[in-house]
Amino acid sequence: MIYTSFLEKIAATIIQDYSDRLFEITIVLPNKRAKVFLIEALRKQINQTILSPDIISIEDFVQEVASIRSVDSIELLFEFYEVYLSITEKQHQQSFELFANWAKTLLQDFNEIDRYLLEPTYVLSYLKDIEDIKKWGIEVENKTRLLENYIDFWKLLPVYYEALYSHLLNKGFGYQGLIYREAVNNLNHFSNTISNKTFVFAGFNALNAAEEKIVQHLLAFDKAKIYWDIDQVFLNDPYHDAGLFVRRFKANWKYYKSNSFDWITDDFSQPKNIQVIGTPKTIGQAKLSGSIIEDILRDNPESSLDKVAIVLGEENLLMPVLYSLPNSVGALNITMGYSGKNNPSQILIAKLFKMHTNALSRNGANYVFYYKDVLDILTHPLIEPFAKTSQLVKIIKENNYTFITYTRLNEINLNPSDLFNLLFQKWENGSLAVLESISELLLLIKENFSNDNEEDKIAKTFVFSIFKVINKLINYYSQHSHIDNIQTLYAIYKQVIDVAEVSFEGEPLNGLQIMGVLESRVLDFDTVIVTSMNEGKFPAGKSQNSFIPYDVKRELGLPTFKEKDAIYTYHFYHLLQRAKNVYLIHNTENDGLDAGERSRFITQLEVEKQPKHNLTFDIYNPVLPTTAYKPMLVPKSDAVIERLKEIASTGFSPSALTSYIRNPIDFYFQKILRIREVEEVEENIALNTLGTIIHGTLEALYTPFIGKFISESDILNCLKLLDDEVLRQFKVVYKEGEIKKGRNLLAFEVAKRNVSNFLKMELEAIKNGDAVKIIALEETFGRDLIHPSLPFPVLIKGNVDRIELRNGKIRIIDYKTGKVEKSNVILKSWKGLTQELKNDKIIQVLAYAFMFEKEAGEFPVEVGIISFKNLRSGFLPFGFKEDKELDTTVTRETLNNYLDEMVLLLNEIFDANIPFEEKIN
Repeated sequence: MIYTSFLEKIAATIIQDYSDRLFEITIVLPNKRAKVFLIEALRKQINQTILSPDIISIEDFVQEVASIRSVDSIELLFEFYEVYLSITEKQHQQSFELFANWAKTLLQDFNEIDRYLLEPTYVLSYLKDIEDIKKWGIEVENKTRLLENYIDFWKLLPVYYEALYSHLLNKGFGYQGLIYREAVNNLNHFSNTISNKTFVFAGFNALNAAEEKIVQHLLAFDKAKIYWDIDQVFLNDPYHDAGLFVRRFKANWKYYKSNSFDWITDDFSQPKNIQVIGTPKTIGQAKLSGSIIEDILRDNPESSLDKVAIVLGEENLLMPVLYSLPNSVGALNITMGYSGKNNPSQILIAKLFKMHTNALSRNGANYVFYYKDVLDILTHPLIEPFAKTSQLVKIIKENNYTFITYTRLNEINLNPSDLFNLLFQKWENGSLAVLESISELLLLIKENFSNDNEEDKIAKTFVFSIFKVINKLINYYSQHSHIDNIQTLYAIYKQVIDVAEVSFEGEPLNGLQIMGVLESRVLDFDTVIVTSMNEGKFPAGKSQNSFIPYDVKRELGLPTFKEKDAIYTYHFYHLLQRAKNVYLIHNTENDGLDAGERSRFITQLEVEKQPKHNLTFDIYNPVLPTTAYKPMLVPKSDAVIERLKEIASTGFSPSALTSYIRNPIDFYFQKILRIREVEEVEENIALNTLGTIIHGTLEALYTPFIGKFISESDILNCLKLLDDEVLRQFKVVYKEGEIKKGRNLLAFEVAKRNVSNFLKMELEAIKNGDAVKIIALEETFGRDLIHPSLPFPVLIKGNVDRIELRNGKIRIIDYKTGKVEKSNVILKSWKGLTQELKNDKIIQVLAYAFMFEKEAGEFPVEVGIISFKNLRSGFLPFGFKEDKELDTTVTRETLNNYLDEMVLLLNEIFDANIPFEEKIN
């Protein structure tokens, strides 16, 4: 009989050989994932109800042999720190953060030493001897304290190992290596207790020394059978890494001297369509996976996708792939969890840690929060709907609070609540109190969700997953009270959260399967889509996270990157072994974060191409639109025309007209739709805020002189009042913003310097005989523009910075904090005045002249700009220069020419047939 999968073959063998004593059979698989599929395969082999044999993973089996439970990596780190403190002198003890940096690597090495049953004292002393040789040439008198501590560290490694090993044994739990070593030690006792039991090992590839010993022991005592899943192509090629381990076992195990080697298959060389597709970027691979599934469903509308798998070389591709799948995908099973890092509840807790650790690090007695941290918390989707703090957020933004003390935050919060108190209470009572507070916070958040709403159920699941992590940390900290530092707690939290996944619900046997590389072990599919087929991703590439050098590993028989690559090779080729259609997707980008050259596995398939394989190569590039962006067009509806009439009656400001010239869409948003910019905290003073402060200061200083001629003593008095007035204006405009340091202090000094320079210029002019009388300051003027071409009168209305009578001439002044040159206010032709944005300042100042024309009476009028970044040029008057003559007086003729151009602009604005069209710069 031809079996389409390895598990079907195992199921048939089990039923055939052990049908009368299934209750005595234990099937050991490389992972837990395959159990569901094996039970299904067994079900298909029988037509009556039976008791299923025991099916367990290799790790669970070894724990059973050793009678020791496994401990997670964080708990192990805590236990190791206890041991470290107990055997290290007080003056040499490191903080938990420093300890954790090297302890994680050392624990990995302990794990490898134990899994491969090496003599720990020999290996660890070997490392010490290597370090001694490295420092051989250093004279005794030249050995520094640091160097001596370094050598002492290597000497202590065997002590650390022995102490930790016995400490964990006493507690009845251990890391994987310890469990494996104890299992080997306990083998004889275990085999005496299992009586009639038989163990069937199925689908293994790489076994460590301890696993080898356990399996061989049970085989020798006829308590076990082992079934490999190796293709003859890999086994018979002495250089093929997919068969590296199995070739060794076949050659070296005593059992195979007298027993047959089961099973060698001939599946890989059968006909296969293998399509290698390159596409740019990670997201391109996700989109491509979705379109392949779409094609499969289109070609076979009735297919259920049961035999289709998407294997993700990188787990962060999961969400993009899910979004790329067509809607027609029915059943779906995802073997990977949703990453804890992206969990909304986790993001909230991370922000909470950031806010409080920042507050604690400022060392102030007031416990000061940074506004961005506070707003991040208050606007988080799990908090914002329930905390009722929208008023508080508004107060923070409007008053430019950059740093807020704990006390002030509570004072300005008008809606105190338990939720608010839990978020912002001081973290001053140690790590355990912090964790209990977070646990309480999560329970409170959970209460806000209903059990009937589907989205609320999902939100609850996310909250619960983080709640479990926090409770686990509470458990650790209750037992290890000496590690009490908030920064350390945050570092540990980040490590724990990496493994805290939220599982997807699905039907494991139906529909499309989405899995990681390791989850695909033992499983077979007809169609396989593999993503991230790039070096560094698939295979994962070298990572030397060990104190044991490469050559020492080679000598002692520990796995190196060569063996790790061979494991990846087996997984890859096993995916292809029984598949009929294979899609290998790789990133074509050679540089960037997720890039890398094409995987060596693709090259290997190409070089060692089987005769019956149909291997094709394609590059898919996304379709790029011919135009990157289409300018926005908004037709003028009746409602828009009504709004324009409304503006015409209430007043068009010169800045509104120039905003239309700059970009009609901006005018549409600001004036027609009345969309205002979102109020934000101004951490650093913006240029427009600085302008407002300078305007306000000059208004306050000059207000006493309205209607009077200014004397030298008046200006000297203004210079004395300058510092206090600038500070007062800063407080008015910038409210609670910080102005005593950083960029804001510079802005404060710039404002003082600008106003001071202006006053000095004014003083110099008066000394030189100028007679200056202030007529108006920051006053609003308006005048109806009535013209036969206009459909209705239009009010031109605006705020004039300063109007004065200087030496018998009316001078209308507009202050600019930016730089303005003389050329910006000189006009050579009236034609096209409103077509060019560079004329915006001319349009503005002439509008002021039009508004003030009647009040000016018989006096000649000039209008212009004083630029604070170009004060040396003084007053820059508007001038019309048609020929060589420059005329700076605004006459009736000047205004008529100006108004003719403005009427053209206004008619364009009011024309219902001309839409608002976006200008792209």
